[in-house]
Amino acid sequence: MEKSILIISSNVTGHGHKSITDSLLQRFALYDDVKVTVVDGFTLKGNMSLNIGKLYGPMTRNAKELWKLVYEISLRNPELICEITEVAVKENFLKLLSEVRPDLILTVHPNFNGSILNILENNNIDIPFVTLIADLVSITPLWADSRATYTFCPTVESKEKCLEFGIPEDKLKMTGFPIRKRFCEDLLLPEEKPFDNDRVMNCLIMSGGEGSGNMSRIAKILLNNFNTRVTIVAGRNKILKNRLEETLGLKYGNRVKIYGFVDEIQDLMIKADIAFTRGSPNTMLEVVYCNVPLVITGALPGQEEMNPWYMEKYGLGVICNTPKEIKGTMESLIANNGEKLNEIRENQKRFRDPNISKGIVDLLLTIKPGVGYNPPPKKKRLIIKKREVKK
Repeated sequence: MEKSILIISSNVTGHGHKSITDSLLQRFALYDDVKVTVVDGFTLKGNMSLNIGKLYGPMTRNAKELWKLVYEISLRNPELICEITEVAVKENFLKLLSEVRPDLILTVHPNFNGSILNILENNNIDIPFVTLIADLVSITPLWADSRATYTFCPTVESKEKCLEFGIPEDKLKMTGFPIRKRFCEDLLLPEEKPFDNDRVMNCLIMSGGEGSGNMSRIAKILLNNFNTRVTIVAGRNKILKNRLEETLGLKYGNRVKIYGFVDEIQDLMIKADIAFTRGSPNTMLEVVYCNVPLVITGALPGQEEMNPWYMEKYGLGVICNTPKEIKGTMESLIANNGEKLNEIRENQKRFRDPNISKGIVDLLLTIKPGVGYNPPPKKKRLIIKKREVKK
């Protein structure tokens, strides 16, 4: 009997939720008896909410303090956000349930945990509900709802936070952070070259799918002080890409290459000797899986704040808080024939686990379905026939 799974994700609030969803879909595709339906949770609210979700990119690029305020509201009053979302999505969500009839619901976005659980509870709908946390350390309470069948935690730190929020330990599963297949077993890593001060180093500068941060300043410091070529990925930020092409491209010629959003980003990663990126969890961990030493150059306030600390704690990269520190950070990495670079690479090799997505999917498939959703019968329309009155 075919098993139906509904995944509630997001395509408009960064690229991370979609990356996680894609990593799971690649595993689900191996099962002929599993049907997976993916819906962008923001589409359940209608066009206005979808447009609000699309503000994530411009806000995180140009108004970080405003984004911090939004995040802090979720910390102080998660119930309010859940209630507002519940009202907005209820009608379309119930309609979706009647069409998909899922045996299990999986969410990978915090906005659709408490809100969906409210709808299920208020309508006596018995469907197992699983939350997969898409952050590493700084966990908003929107991720934590004890009514969920299980909450999947990518890190020890996220599990500890969920326990603080009151989730029973038997409802928490340590799963690791799922990474897309092409960064795991499909990836052919090049052989490591011995470090040589005379060799031209390849530096990759990124900032997640939305393209933000001090890319230009970082690139200039690298190009002016080191024997290096620089590749910059500006993501969806077309204005930034054009500006970088006009400035860096003209000055440094073929020593710099500038891209927009790149689908096959792993091809650029594996060619790099060092990658510079902000604290986006998906981007950082994909770099780690490509076995490239990482320099974290900042993080969004809120959910990314502790991510640089996490990477440095496990020896997967180093933190560089300001562009002024770039030169010193690079010098320390390449000192003693690249001793620090080699140490980071070895830590990354030990950290990599290509079976995380498989483990998550296998665990989901062991969860027994509930009664499901039986929508109330549609009321028959009462038709009153007019009787002719004889004169």
